[in-house]
Amino acid sequence: MRNRVAVLHGINLGALDRRPAEHYGGLTYAKLEQQITRFGRELGLSINCFQSNYEGAFVEELHKASDYADGLILNPGAWTHYAWSLRDAVEIAGLPMVEVHLSDVDSREAFRHVSVLESVRYGKVAGKGVDGYREGLELLMKAWA
Repeated sequence: MRNRVAVLHGINLGALDRRPAEHYGGLTYAKLEQQITRFGRELGLSINCFQSNYEGAFVEELHKASDYADGLILNPGAWTHYAWSLRDAVEIAGLPMVEVHLSDVDSREAFRHVSVLESVRYGKVAGKGVDGYREGLELLMKAWA
C-alpha cells in the first residue's frame, strides 16, 4: 500500500509568518506542518516534511525521496518559476508529484504564472491556503490508483 508522502517546501516558506497575510494566511511554518500532518493522518498517510532555503539541499532531498516516500507534494516557493534543477530532480526521483501553493500564483505577478514543474507534475493546487495541501494529498492518492 502506498501511503508515504514527502512534503517539500522551498525558499522563504520557513518565514511564512513574515510574508503578506493576504497571500499566505498569516500562519507559521510550524502550524503549516502540523496541519499537513493532520490531513495526512486523516487520509491514512505518513507525512515527512522538509524545508530548505538552499536549492542544492532541496535537490539532494528530492534525490533521496524515493528511499522513504511513495509520492511528493512540492511547494518550492519562488524556485517554482525558474529553478530548472528542481524539474530535473523530480524526474530523477521518479515519484508522482503534486505542486501546491498557498496563494493563487496564477492571479499574481506574471512571473508567477510559469512553473518549471509543469511537465513533471501529476497535478497542481493553488490559492486554497492550507486546505490546498489536503486537496494535493487527495490528488496524489489518485495518482497511485
